[in-house]
Amino acid sequence: MATTPAPAQDRSAVRTLLRLWPYVRPVRARLFGAALVAIVASCVGLVIPLALKWMVDGPIAGRDPAGVWLGALFLLLLGFTEALLFGLRRWLVARPLSHVEASMRAALYGHLQRLPVAFHDRWASGQLLSRGTTDLMLLRMFLAFPLTFLLVNGVTIMVGVIIMLLQDWTLGLVILGPAVPVMVTCVIFERRYAKLARRAQDQVGDLTTVVEESVLGIRIIKGFGRHRSQERAFRDLSKTLRGTELRKARLLATIWGVIVTLPEVAIGAALVVGVVQVADGVLSAGTLVAFLSTALALRWPVESIGFLLAMSQEAATATERYFEVMDAEVEGAGGTPAATPGPGTGSAPDADSGSAPGTGSGSGTGSAQGPGSGSTPGLGSASGPGTRSAPGSGNGSRSRSGSAPDCDEGFAPAFGSGSGSPSGTGPRPGSATVQEKGLRFHDVRFRYPDAPSDSLPVLQHIDLHIRPGESMALVGATGSGKTTLTALIPRLYELTSGRITLDGADITGLSREALRAKVAVAFEEPTLFSASVGDNVLMGAKDTAGHADLERALAVAQAGFVHSLPQGTDTPVGEQGLSLSGGQRQRLALARAVVAQPEFLVLDDPLSALDVHTEAAVEAALRQVLADTTALIVAHRPSTVLLADRVALLSGGRIAAVGTHHELLRTNAEYAYLMSGEEEGAR
Repeated sequence: MATTPAPAQDRSAVRTLLRLWPYVRPVRARLFGAALVAIVASCVGLVIPLALKWMVDGPIAGRDPAGVWLGALFLLLLGFTEALLFGLRRWLVARPLSHVEASMRAALYGHLQRLPVAFHDRWASGQLLSRGTTDLMLLRMFLAFPLTFLLVNGVTIMVGVIIMLLQDWTLGLVILGPAVPVMVTCVIFERRYAKLARRAQDQVGDLTTVVEESVLGIRIIKGFGRHRSQERAFRDLSKTLRGTELRKARLLATIWGVIVTLPEVAIGAALVVGVVQVADGVLSAGTLVAFLSTALALRWPVESIGFLLAMSQEAATATERYFEVMDAEVEGAGGTPAATPGPGTGSAPDADSGSAPGTGSGSGTGSAQGPGSGSTPGLGSASGPGTRSAPGSGNGSRSRSGSAPDCDEGFAPAFGSGSGSPSGTGPRPGSATVQEKGLRFHDVRFRYPDAPSDSLPVLQHIDLHIRPGESMALVGATGSGKTTLTALIPRLYELTSGRITLDGADITGLSREALRAKVAVAFEEPTLFSASVGDNVLMGAKDTAGHADLERALAVAQAGFVHSLPQGTDTPVGEQGLSLSGGQRQRLALARAVVAQPEFLVLDDPLSALDVHTEAAVEAALRQVLADTTALIVAHRPSTVLLADRVALLSGGRIAAVGTHHELLRTNAEYAYLMSGEEEGAR
């Protein structure tokens, strides 16, 4: 199961925790104030043994009841002051630390939204959830208690030791005897506990992943009767986590035993030595009482070292895990715009499937190669200027006119006379600009970021031109790379090499906000959020979109069923939209894609979950939308293919053929094979 990247082996806990400073800085005044108050409270506690010394050597030795009552009142006042100061410390840190936790959680969520899709492909969702919940809770607890008391207890121990040495240095040395063994134990404990803490927190992430997957996939689990196997998987992970937590507990018990036992032995030895000194008259009884009271007051600061170090290590691990996500590189706002080739440069021929351009002068092959030659078939076997009719007009395609020659992938255009023969005179002024319009792939290659460097690209040498206002169907066998190709247009993944242009502008030169305002996508798996129908659809529109835009998009997607829902378009659809059928979810996803009337539309098999009659109604409405946009449609069925003006066949990561549906049926055996099952079923 995927967890996280391997952590650094010898990381410094202090250096790791210092990375929290930017989040803590806005509330530093209250945190420093809380630490100062806690130090004062601890020092007040150390005054109590001195007051006891005065009482024993003074009023008690002198049998002065009034002095005893005065001393008791003073001790009560000191105890009340100490309690009040610790309460003030808690009040000072409560609100700012909740703010720190909230700001870190908001920063993590915002960062996750900006991370590329490739990052989310690699990371298990449970690992991300545990970082935003459990890890941040550990950090808040560390900032509230261990961080303060590591400082406070350190100051308290130092002040207490000074007081004891000033009272009697021999007894002070006896008390300091266990210091070295305790420090060595702490160093060993810190190293071992850090590894266990990291392992435990990663295992919590794995457990969270299993729970999340089981909840989201509960229909599959129940449908296949796999609840027992899921329970076994959960129990196994829980058992593993329990074992890790028990090892942590044993390690903590070991250091606790050392830290508690050695100081207790030292206090016992100091008591024996002190009693002997009092009996010899070298030490007063009040001094011995004060010394032992000071030593007992230091028990808690010393004994707490173990769990304070444990909590600090867990916080350091949580910080490390948090910044593993925060350090991941986000999507850039946009790159340097690539230069758009000008007219007559010969650098941007109208070749769409990887064949070389004709000549720099703009002259081409002159004629389309006929079927059976092994080359990509052309749209027009006899190209010429003037008005052209989009092929396949009888199958739902649209009629167009234009001055561009009717050339297709694999052939360089003949710019000269328009007769199809080389003229050698070069392109007409402005013709390159016309060719750059629409959606264009320029020698695109793509390999997934986590794929081995020596592996074959998923896509290679993709040259494809979808003209303005044209719709193109993308057809290919399962696993041929169709969905991957569509994901490159909105820059969900970055190209390995090559370019994609929209109306001549390189998509890497556009900000992602501008790019995704131009391009709308309907994915194969329709994802809905825990919101109303209207909110889900309008997610694809600008903030100014209103009810009219919503109704228009629903009409295109034939999603009138929403008006029969209990609250109409205000009806919540539930998590993942599972309260709706697959076809209903797909229609809402299609409505979300078209609601903003985008310039470029990418549809990944948008009608796969619809019945025949609903599909026909959606296709009729969708044709009106496609008339005003440039579209790439992933299709598996002839009924979807017929929505498009042309078809591109993707095979082996390359564009193998481009033409109309009927042309490719006649000239390309692979395309005919892919379509045959559907067509035979339709006969």
